This record gives sequence, structure tokens and C-alpha cells, in this order.
Amino acid sequence: MRKVRKATNIPKGRAVGKDPEELNENKVRRSRSRHAGSLADYPTKTGLRWKFQIYALKDPEKPELGETRITRGGFKNLEEAQNALASALKKKAQNERFQGKVPTIADYADQWVGGLRLQNSTIQGYRKIIRNHISPSLGELSLDKLTATRIAAHYRALEKSGRRDTTGRGKPLSANSVNKVHVVLGAILDAALDDGLIGANPARKKRTVNAPTGSQIRAHRPEITTWTGGELHAFLTWNRDVLKDELFPLWRTIAYTGMRRSEALALRWGDLNVASGRLSVRRAADVTIRNVAKSTKTGSSRVLDLDPETMGILKAYKAKRGAISLDLARADSYIFGNDAGAIRSPNEVGRRWTFRVERAQAAMNGLPWVTLKGLRHTHATLLLELGEHPKVVQERLGHSTITTTMNIYSHVTPTMQKAAVSRFAEHLDQA
Repeated sequence: MRKVRKATNIPKGRAVGKDPEELNENKVRRSRSRHAGSLADYPTKTGLRWKFQIYALKDPEKPELGETRITRGGFKNLEEAQNALASALKKKAQNERFQGKVPTIADYADQWVGGLRLQNSTIQGYRKIIRNHISPSLGELSLDKLTATRIAAHYRALEKSGRRDTTGRGKPLSANSVNKVHVVLGAILDAALDDGLIGANPARKKRTVNAPTGSQIRAHRPEITTWTGGELHAFLTWNRDVLKDELFPLWRTIAYTGMRRSEALALRWGDLNVASGRLSVRRAADVTIRNVAKSTKTGSSRVLDLDPETMGILKAYKAKRGAISLDLARADSYIFGNDAGAIRSPNEVGRRWTFRVERAQAAMNGLPWVTLKGLRHTHATLLLELGEHPKVVQERLGHSTITTTMNIYSHVTPTMQKAAVSRFAEHLDQA
């Protein structure tokens, strides 16, 4: 008696999900393009089993020899067979990409970064790390030859003389930068592990690799230079009244909100709510592609309260922009865009800031050097010194966690402690 199949009505050897009338056509199509693979079930004495079939090059180094059929069976259900097929197709793609050999770290890293779906600026940063700090020393090694001890030796070499920039070539690479190398290399090796190219990730062997820890990174972090309230006021007054800087509203907005340079450059007039006195930060300028906006660093938007004077400055600036062209004052126009309405280049704005601080130092003896990012740091530092809750500072700066805020501005802690002790003593004296 003929056995009745269970769990499926698909005849023996038939491809899954195909109508009978399509089978002959599919067989012809598969013979022309055999790269997708196929799944089929078949009966055995112990029950229904599944198999997959793919075609792969006989020799990846000699594609002219043609393909051979690979069939694997014995899978208990469709899901097992599908997973095995996906794994086989991935391995096939790797063999064809790297000619059947385990790829070098440089070749695989190039393929890995090319497949990422991240912000352009993040991918650009990864490419720079690979180009400067991974490929030069490790790039020629095949993935399966890289060991934990080799990685550890590489990190120590970077710490001793890893810088490759023009001004600091051959000098020590900071603990923070070495940690970034570790993160990227670890991610590359994780992908290689998933692809079946290595059996374990040597970068994850913590006892041997000994990458920089969080405390070491914080200990070696350069000190943040900020202005006092008086210095900030003096600079902005000079910039507005003496230099008569067209970008004064931009500097003022960053100083009084603490937003990032890229966020300020991507503000639109529609983000400014005059009635509520608030500014919505929804996007940021892309530093890698001119005149393109992207999401903020954390991927979320936030709303910032503005003081009345800053709001008045922005309203006056909008009228000035509208006098040049009505198009520059429309809701979807960039507040700090150029006269063509495009987003200003973040790097160009950074250079303009440098020029202005140099001019200010010449005019005001003793003014410390502060970067444009330092203007953001100044906003946060002054708020913390004034006793504002760190949670408020975190929200204004757009940090993902309050821990990030406190780690960056740990230099303010002594001032906060002194004020707290004074308030504590006063409270007890009055008790």
C-alpha cells in the first residue's frame, strides 16, 4: 500500500511553493541560472526529509572549469533545510569572492565596511580606522592566522607610536583611539565568525588582548578647555559690536543652547517656535556629503528652551535673511544656510570659528583658546557650575544617557562638591 505523506502535499522532489505547471519552466530557468538554490522534500523509511541543491564553481581559482551540483539532505523540516541552504549560499559567495581561500584581513575588512548600513560619517570613520590602524600592520594576514597575542602586540605598538596624521606621525595613539580600533577590529572578526571563516574571535579573548578600559580612556582624555561666563560674554560682545560678524547669531545660538555644530547648521526656520520660545533639534548636517541633512547623533529629536534675547536675535536675523530673499526666510529654509540657501559646510564653519578666535585673542589679551566644540562644552560647564541638575544638561546637549554627560564633565565635580558642602554647612548652622 502506498504511504500517505504527512505535513505536506508536495510530490517527491518538487520545489517548494511552485505550481505543477511552473515546474518545467523552473527547471529550464534553473539550468540557466543555478545560483539561487532549490529546496525539495523526499520520503524515507523514517519519515519525510528535506534537501537543498545549489551549483558552485568546481574550483573558485579556475572559474572556466564550470560548476558542479551540490546536494545536501537529511533535514527534518523545511526550516532546517532553509537555514542550511542560506549558510551554503553564503559560503559559496565567500569562496567566489575570495577564490576559495581564507581572505586577508584587509580584503575582508573592505567587504565588511562596504556592506554596512550606517550614517555616512560613521562609515567614513570606520574606513579611516581600517586604512590607518588595521591594514598597515595586520592587513596581509589571513583571517585564520590572526591570534589574540598578535592583536595585543598590535595595540601596544599603537599606544607607543600609532599616530599617522601629518602633525603627529609616529607619536602615541590615545587610549580612546586604540579602543576605537579594538571595536572595529572586533566587529570585523565577528562578521568573519558568522561567515564561517574563523572558528573564534581572537579579539574577544580579554585576558590576552587587554584593550584599553573605560577608566584608562577617561584618565588619558585631554582636558576640556572652556570659557568662564565673563570670557564668553566678552567674546560675543566683541564679535557682534567690533567684528560685526555675520555669523554672530550662529555662535550665540550654540553658546546658549549647547547644540552640536552640525545640528545648528541643519536648523530650519520651521524649527523655531516664537510663541513658546523653543527650538526643535531634528536633524544634523552630514559632514561627508555637502548640503545633505541626516538624523541627529542619537537618532532622536529634542526641544530646547531659548532665552528672550537669543530669540530676539534670531527673529532679527530672519528679517535680515528675508531682505536678501524671501526664499531664505521660508519655514523650510535653513536658518544658518548660505546665501544660496544650502547648508553651510561644517568644516568651513569650523575654519571660520578658528579665524575669529585668533582675532579675538589678539584683541583681548589673555582669552583662552576654545574650539567650536568647546563652545558647547562651555554651555554645559556653566550650567553645572550654576547648580543645574545634570539631567537638564543631558537633555540640552542631546546625550543618550546621563552617564555620558557626567563622564565628560567630571572636571566640574569639584566645583559642585564645594557648593554642596557650603549649602550643607549653612543649612546646619541655621538649624
